[in-house]
Amino acid sequence: MNKALQTISFTVNGSPFTTQVGPGTMLLDLLRGSLGLTGTKEGCGEGECGACTVIVDGMAVNSCLYPALELQGRTLLTIEGLSREPGQLSLIQRAFVDEGAIQCGFCTPGMIMKAHALLLRNPAPGEREIQDALLGNLCRCTGYVQIVRAIRRAAEAGQEPPANVRERQHE
Repeated sequence: MNKALQTISFTVNGSPFTTQVGPGTMLLDLLRGSLGLTGTKEGCGEGECGACTVIVDGMAVNSCLYPALELQGRTLLTIEGLSREPGQLSLIQRAFVDEGAIQCGFCTPGMIMKAHALLLRNPAPGEREIQDALLGNLCRCTGYVQIVRAIRRAAEAGQEPPANVRERQHE
């Protein structure tokens, strides 16, 4: 098995980035290690809980299962890149706070990223579509009622993509 490092270049939260990764490196490890972006959480490490959800080319992915080598030429958005202004919350983040959709906060980044991906695809989703979009993201604290309300609130407020981040829809 070839363990040689390969150079990849991609955009993360609106900024170009180039690094070297091995064939077994997962996106989650790259984010939390090399990039120092620790907002993305490792939950199960098996793609079952959604805590590690990020957006690649407009699509929500489990970063614990996503090979870092697949980032070549792609656009990545993490929880740290959602805010339009440093120190400010995005509309979806504010909606989660206002609706009490965060308890312990562990699942929150993944839930918010999954919600943001949904709102990129459909700015006015119905309740069933919101519930379906959240499948695969687990929360043990809120019971999901507040999370669904927060997503509806953000949709009603007109959720916008973050500044300086160009999302490409994955075909």
